[in-house]
Order: sequence, then structure tokens, then C-alpha cells
Amino acid sequence: MNKKKQSKRNIIAGILLFFVLLIAGVGVWGYRLAWAPNFMPQETVYIYIGKDKSFTDLCRQLQDSADCSRIGSFKQLAGMLKYQANIRTGRYAVSSGMSNLQLLNDLRRGHQVATRLTFNNIRFKEDLAERLDEQLMLDKDELLSLLNDSAYCDSLGFTTETITSLFIPNTYEVYWNIPADKLMQRMKREYIAFWTDVRLEKAKAIGLTPAEVATLASIVEEETAASDEYPIVAGLYLNRLHRGIPLQADPTVKFAVGDFTLQRILFEHLEVDSPYNTYKHAGLPPGPLRIPTIKGMDSVLNYMKHNYLYMCAKEDFSGRHNFAATLAEHNRNANRYRAELNRRKIR
Repeated sequence: MNKKKQSKRNIIAGILLFFVLLIAGVGVWGYRLAWAPNFMPQETVYIYIGKDKSFTDLCRQLQDSADCSRIGSFKQLAGMLKYQANIRTGRYAVSSGMSNLQLLNDLRRGHQVATRLTFNNIRFKEDLAERLDEQLMLDKDELLSLLNDSAYCDSLGFTTETITSLFIPNTYEVYWNIPADKLMQRMKREYIAFWTDVRLEKAKAIGLTPAEVATLASIVEEETAASDEYPIVAGLYLNRLHRGIPLQADPTVKFAVGDFTLQRILFEHLEVDSPYNTYKHAGLPPGPLRIPTIKGMDSVLNYMKHNYLYMCAKEDFSGRHNFAATLAEHNRNANRYRAELNRRKIR
């Protein structure tokens, strides 16, 4: 009888031990599958899921960049959670010690990390679209379509010529997968924030709209590489505008010709029939020659008051300028510069 009881106890103990080991094994397996650290990059890395929403590409990024220890377990849990049927685009952070479940929760819920967007030294719309395309998921052709759509630009308060002045060069945090239209709306909010009451009052005082300030600032920045000359150049062109004198700004001719590498403006260039050619057309051109910097626009708003009407590059090719209040003085400056061009055989 005792032997039977002992045998029964042994069977029960064996069964209990089996289930304990089974549960422990399942627990270890479950822990390694879902909660155990599986990504150990030396510093936080970012993975990108584009429009094709490729799970294969995502796994490759995790192996190549995120130091994934067990990609098989990530794939297994992703399958159990049906993630492949609900992939969301975006830029996601993977930090050291992250588990499969932590990462998949971020991916499934679309918990992105914003990217820092910057743009500067931009001349043409195509350049802008290219620069933004390099940093974001958006389609540059889609953005260009909006920038060239007169009705769309009008809805934002711009023309297709002035629309680039909507973009204030700065560093912005945006989601990598932001659509082109939402990016434009974001830039409009930043534009409104930039044009404070103080700046608007200063623009009104010199008789310019914000878009015209951007246009004049773009000419100023193309005229000189010396930023300390910005307020002087701005004052010079404002003097000409207020007196009804054509700007006769060489950068507008380069823009009209489509060649900013020109070192010498010739008579044939001055004859180019373009509304941007300020030798042939009085007043400001239809829009900016480039996306001006904040410093350039503030230099227009806080221009230097003086009597200069003329400017000419210094003959030492320093990038700086000689300024003049009279044509006779300007001609002397110009003759020295032309003589140096000839001496250097610059045609």
C-alpha cells in the first residue's frame, strides 16, 4: 500500500515538475522573444520605413545599423502581432537595450522621432525640392508641382514667383514622412511667426511687403559675400527704389540669364528680355533670386541710411565693394575694376 502511494506521489511530482519546467521554458522563450534586449547599438540609431513599406528592408536596417542579436525572434514576434500587414512609414529610434516588443510597439503605433530639417544657400525651386527630398520622404516632383501651382500658391498668399519667400532658412523639427502639402502648411506657420508685428511695421515704413523684403534681401545677398555690407547695399537699393531709379543690379541679370557663374556682365547680357533684368525693368523683380537668410531680411528692415546710389566690386577682388553717391565717383571706381578685369584677362 505504501509503495502504491509512493508511486502515485512520484507520478504527481513528475507531472508537476514537467509542467514547472514547461512553464519555465515557455517563460524563458517568451522573455527572449518579446522582452529580452535584442538591439545593442553603441548609440541611438534611426531606421527609415519608406513608401514601399518593405519588411525585408526594415530587417536589413536592424541587422546593419541596430546591432540586432536575434533577427529571427524579431520576425517571429512581428508575425505573431501581424505587423507586416500594418506597416507605417516613418523614422524610428532604436536605442541600446531595446526589446523586440518595445520596438514593435513603436513601429505599430507610428511613434516616430522627428528629424531636423535645414535648408540654406538655395537659389531655384528645383534646388529647394532636391534639398528637401534629400532629408525627407516626400516626392520632390510633388513639391515642385505645388510650388508651380498658381492657385495653390495664391491660397497661401503668394505667387509662383514669390512662393520661395515662404521658406525661412532655419532648423525645424518635422516628421520624416510629412507630405508636401503639410510641409507647406508648416512653413506658412513658421513664416507667420517670423513676421512679427515689429518686422511688419519696419517693412511698412520702407514701403515694402514681406515678399518684397525677401526679394530685395536676395539681391543684397547675391551682391556681396561680406555680410557686414548687407545694410549698406540694402540702403543703396532702397535709395534707388524711392527715387524711381532702376536698380541695375547685376545679380538680377545673372538670374535672368540663368548663370550665376558670370564674372563679367556684358552688353549682350543686359539686353536679355526678362522681368528679372533690372537694367530693362524698373522696380523690384517679380520674386527672390534665392531664398534669403534671416540676416539678409533683417538687414533690409534695418538698412543703413546714406546717400549711396552706386556700387562696384573692389579691384582687389576681395568680394567687398566701393560705394558712391555720384555717377562720376562711381565711374572712377568702375574704371579701376574694369582695368583689373582686363589685366587678369577675365572676359
